[in-house]
Amino acid sequence: MAHPLVVGVDGSGTSLDAVDWAADAAARYGIPLRIVYGSRWERYEGYLPDRSTERSSERVTEETIVGVAADRASRRVPGLEITTNIAPDDPVEALLAEGRRAKAVVVGHRGRGRLTSLLLGSVGLGVAARAHCPVIVVRGRTENILGGEPKVVLGVGERLAGTAAAMFALEEGALRDCTVEAVHAWRCAGTEVPEQCGAHGEYRAEHELRAKELFNEVLNKPVAAFPQVTMERRAVEGAPGTVLVAASHTADLLVVGAHRRHGHAGLQLGLVTHAVLHHAQCPVAVVPET
Repeated sequence: MAHPLVVGVDGSGTSLDAVDWAADAAARYGIPLRIVYGSRWERYEGYLPDRSTERSSERVTEETIVGVAADRASRRVPGLEITTNIAPDDPVEALLAEGRRAKAVVVGHRGRGRLTSLLLGSVGLGVAARAHCPVIVVRGRTENILGGEPKVVLGVGERLAGTAAAMFALEEGALRDCTVEAVHAWRCAGTEVPEQCGAHGEYRAEHELRAKELFNEVLNKPVAAFPQVTMERRAVEGAPGTVLVAASHTADLLVVGAHRRHGHAGLQLGLVTHAVLHHAQCPVAVVPET
């Protein structure tokens, strides 16, 4: 049996956006959709429920949240296989557990408690930093979320080079029948003369040569696996986070890789990944690299 695509819900509008995105994605993959609600969500996100409410009423609320999400997904993609789970755990732990048997985990970018003012909710960040499968944070402009920009952008970094994120991006490009643009951002080092980093500078040529080598290292195997996908490569001078956020304006999905930290349970979510998770204008996929 195929692993499902898991989506976390909490009754908020952003989680319903995630349900819509996940239903479409599950249909593209041809796999079931599993809707998960961590019943300790309110406590985790900082929302304190009325203690005078009976437990039975809480259960009704939980069932309503997953029921509304399931009905929304089934109306969006008729015939889609859907299962639900109300987990007696906080949402991060619930989604991490589900993610061990999932194609990927999808979350909205904000919760519904007192911390909704944050750019990225604590649940989304917690799952993205610890999951063993790809995590997609559904965020950005409506047209980008709905697939109005037929392009997948892949961030290719020097320090976190790997092929898992590239494989994920090329698979998405194949399923969406769209172009995948690999983007590598470089900046002149402090020891380099700024004047020689311009359009015709010798340092610029060195950085562009290194970018070409990096693209070959990361992309050769994935491109061979998905020869039908149009692949573009772009090396840009600038701060990586800024460059990728700018690229997200014309993309349906931005894909970045992350390595596991030695001696830690979580992933190495650096400044670039944090920047795109908080500011990208399209959904962001964080893919663990092996």
